[in-house]
Amino acid sequence: MIAVDLTSIDPSPLWISLKTAGLATIATFFLGTAAAYLMLGYRGRWKSIIEGLLLAPLILPPTVVGFLLLLLFGKNGVVGKFLDLGNFSIVFTWYAAILTAIVVSFPLMYKTALGAFEQIDSSLLQVARTLGASEPRVFRQILLPLATPGLVAGVSLSFARGLGEFGATLMLAGNIPGQTQTMPMAIYFAVEAGDLGEAWLWTIAIMVISLSGLMAVNFWQGRSGQLTVNRKTVNNRLPSNIQQLLTDNCSPITDSSLFVDIEKQLANFKLENTFTAQQETLGILGGSGSGKSMTLRCLAGVETPTTGRIVLNGRTLFEADRHINLPCHRRRVSLVFQNYALFPHMTIAQNIAFGLQHLPKFRRQQEVTAQLNSVQLQGLGDRYPHQLSGGQQQRVALARALATDPELLLLDEPFSALDTHLRSQMEQQLLAILATYRGITLFVTHNLEEAYRLCENLLVMSDGKVIASGAKHQIFEHPHTVRIAQLTGCKNFSRAIVQGANTVTATDWGITLQVLEAIPESLTNIGIRAHQIKIITNTSATSATSAPLSTSPLSTSPLSPDSLSPDSLSPDSLSPDSLRASPEANNTFPCWLAATSETPHRMTLFFKFNTPSTNSQDYHLQAEVFKEKWHTIKDQPFPWYVRLEADRLLLMVDD
Repeated sequence: MIAVDLTSIDPSPLWISLKTAGLATIATFFLGTAAAYLMLGYRGRWKSIIEGLLLAPLILPPTVVGFLLLLLFGKNGVVGKFLDLGNFSIVFTWYAAILTAIVVSFPLMYKTALGAFEQIDSSLLQVARTLGASEPRVFRQILLPLATPGLVAGVSLSFARGLGEFGATLMLAGNIPGQTQTMPMAIYFAVEAGDLGEAWLWTIAIMVISLSGLMAVNFWQGRSGQLTVNRKTVNNRLPSNIQQLLTDNCSPITDSSLFVDIEKQLANFKLENTFTAQQETLGILGGSGSGKSMTLRCLAGVETPTTGRIVLNGRTLFEADRHINLPCHRRRVSLVFQNYALFPHMTIAQNIAFGLQHLPKFRRQQEVTAQLNSVQLQGLGDRYPHQLSGGQQQRVALARALATDPELLLLDEPFSALDTHLRSQMEQQLLAILATYRGITLFVTHNLEEAYRLCENLLVMSDGKVIASGAKHQIFEHPHTVRIAQLTGCKNFSRAIVQGANTVTATDWGITLQVLEAIPESLTNIGIRAHQIKIITNTSATSATSAPLSTSPLSTSPLSPDSLSPDSLSPDSLSPDSLRASPEANNTFPCWLAATSETPHRMTLFFKFNTPSTNSQDYHLQAEVFKEKWHTIKDQPFPWYVRLEADRLLLMVDD
């Protein structure tokens, strides 16, 4: 056992180490956090080089770091010569110990802070900007609170690294007892002098201090987590007195109008979007990756177009030629993200109040109460987002967006995360809310039913371009290209050849059809929607009158796809004998069933014209019927007959 005479040991290495590591950690926190914030959004070509330089002290041996610092701060160094002008030298002083501790611990703080920032959902920062928050406020009230656990871990690691620094400190500060001798140097020179007891004492001291800090951080993170935050602390993060946000070019909503003509080069396609909108709910329909969400992000200022112009109610939000690009917080545009992007460290009331900081406290509370009432969430203001259901979170996001009285409301697939029942409820509530909203609403979706029920006018996008625009009835009833028909739910297509003034041969189906619509000169395809196909079974009894789709209790219009739901179809008034005699006179043809596909309420039937099918993939078109209809026809003998009404046929050209 090694004996230690505590009375003979100079305690100065302990105090020097604590002061050095403490001051270095404070400096490192601000420098590392600032560097991480700047690098978070940097995408320049020098990024890898800059990061390499910032992390170099973590990779290089401490003696090399000390030597480089000595070259820089020595009497012949660039910084050393400058300091010498003021008769000041940093080498072999206590300041040198602090400097080396800062340099070697900086990479740990920087990397930990950057990792903490990158873990935060970027939509939280983006939605904060659209709610009128400036960059300093976004950093102070969103980024820092959410990154706190990671930043605390970075501080602990930096302190431990600064406390244990030896090589670089020895090179730059030397080993001057009572001035620059830290605990690591005391250990080294105690071992050299053969005093193992003193070496053990300082070793245990470093281990206890460093490990205690790390264990305290781990315990705190385990107790608090990232979503459960002390409410008093959160309330203190929302100051009641804040300078009113800039209101340049912000006037009350009058006659709403939006003009968009933008281009943006993306990795997979080029976004080229041109459209106008008035005070309405304009639906943007398209498949995944068509540019719908990117269009909204450009309007909100989250993304910047390459070229073009955006004008809202006479205010230019973006114009590349004039170098105008208003920041998010000055656009008066609210964006509701697909994941709602509620601030997890704030209560529901604080989420809604986030964009109202320019109002007096009493007015702000009144507005929050009114918004909670409008979305039927009375009494839930003190809860946190994770304590609400998906439908409640969606309503909070909508209330928060509308609380700022935006001139343009952007809804990016707001129902995609909800189940069918909640989706239906939220649609009705959204319709009621938008009925009193005085601005313009853009509603992005890939769901046909949502687009049809919520919007009177539609934009249809594909591969970054608008391929159709106008009233929803016109787009669904008369899609002029195959792609538009596909995006609006049509499933049956055939190549077509014009035979006469009102006659077209569907070559893929092997039938000739009578049409009513004027045939385009460049006709290439013909199609029909699955729910509009009439099925006539081969019965010998007198047939009842066929029921049109519009009699369905689920339909809202002749083409309404609530969404384009199939209807039960009765046998046609023609008898089977008359069908066999002249099938093409009324676009009625014999068919055989190739396969079926079942959903809880409907059946999809795959038919082949004129001859029996050889396998489940041998079919020409598919029809949709409700199960009630299916049960009445499934046992009828073949052939059945399919009628393709002339006024339901879609005449299209290639894209």
